[in-house]
Parts: sequence; structure tokens; C-alpha cells
Amino acid sequence: MSSGTGRLVLLSGLPGSGKSTLSRRLEADRPAVRLNPDEWMTDLALDLFDDLLRERIEARFWRLTQQLTLAGLTVVLDYGFWLRSERDAKREWCREHGVAVEMHVLDVPLDVLVRRVEARDGVTEPYAVPLTRALLESYLPAFDLPGPEEQALFDPPPVVA
Repeated sequence: MSSGTGRLVLLSGLPGSGKSTLSRRLEADRPAVRLNPDEWMTDLALDLFDDLLRERIEARFWRLTQQLTLAGLTVVLDYGFWLRSERDAKREWCREHGVAVEMHVLDVPLDVLVRRVEARDGVTEPYAVPLTRALLESYLPAFDLPGPEEQALFDPPPVVA
């Protein structure tokens, strides 16, 4: 049973694109519950590159997100959402349950990504892992950048007074 007032916020972008900065601002402005797997894994002293563990945490976050949005709350999932199939699945669930869903796309040039991750290297974001240009370059083919047609399938952000 849905109240129809919950909202899901997805952030799509590569490391260093500004997802966490934006998610923190959204969390404060809305208010919202923000879920970030990197932060949780770091707080629990877990390996950030353990893909199986990350999948399990993200699955648990998704179950929690469903509960919270159906209860009328706003949830910001601070992930990368690199794959269209991931974004489609979240959007379709929201549509089926009367939950608004918005997506923020952070498309940042590689040189900017590299500069940002080098600058934060554990300073501004203590949970961040050192990322190299080569590693960021290896991520590019895996990132299915949402185009205007896909973005049009999502709800616009609410007007904040």
C-alpha cells in the first residue's frame, strides 16, 4: 500500500562526478534519507572493491528504500547507476507503486574526474579509495550515459520554496 508521496532520487555518474556532494545537498534540502554504499563499507572496515559484498549491501539498501518511499519518505541512492537496466528497474518499480522518481545525471569530462579524485584522495571524503586515471578510463566503456530520451522518463525535481 503506497501513500503516493514518497520519492526516489537516483544519481548517475562516474567517481569524481559530484554524486556525493549533490546527494548531501539533496539530503539537507529536502529532507531525505541518503544511502551510500562506500560510506557504509568504509565505516564497517570492508573492502570497497568486494563486488559481491557491495551487491548484497545495495540489495539491502533497495529493500530499505522500498519501505521508506512507500512510507512517504524521500530516499537518495548515492550510487553510480551506470547501467540503463538498473535505472529502468528502479523507475519501473516506482511507477508501479506510485512513488515519484527523479534522476540527476552528472556527466563530467575525464580530466575533471581525475583532478577531483586526486584532490580528494582521502582528504575531503575519507572513505574514498585512490583512483588512477587508468582505472577511471577503464570505467568509461561500462558507463551507459543517460540520454535526453531516458531522462525524460523521470520526474522533475520538486520545486523547493
